[in-house]
Amino acid sequence: MAGYSLPTGEDDPINVVRTIGRLAQMLLELRDEYVDGRRLDTLDQIERRLDEIARLHGQLTAVRQSHDPPAATHTPT
Repeated sequence: MAGYSLPTGEDDPINVVRTIGRLAQMLLELRDEYVDGRRLDTLDQIERRLDEIARLHGQLTAVRQSHDPPAATHTPT
């Protein structure tokens, strides 16, 4: 079924990745809005979205550490 995705837990990295994607799209729209009108409130919104992405970067790092298996060490034969 197109557009259907399996439910995920709150601590699943896919949720953080989806949120980052939505914010990235918002930033593109805000960029266009600022280019058209150069309003200070648009710059404020851009800064807030960047702060949110920075916070999500830390969250993604933490979630990955709890989900990623430890790296296997490879010993040459």
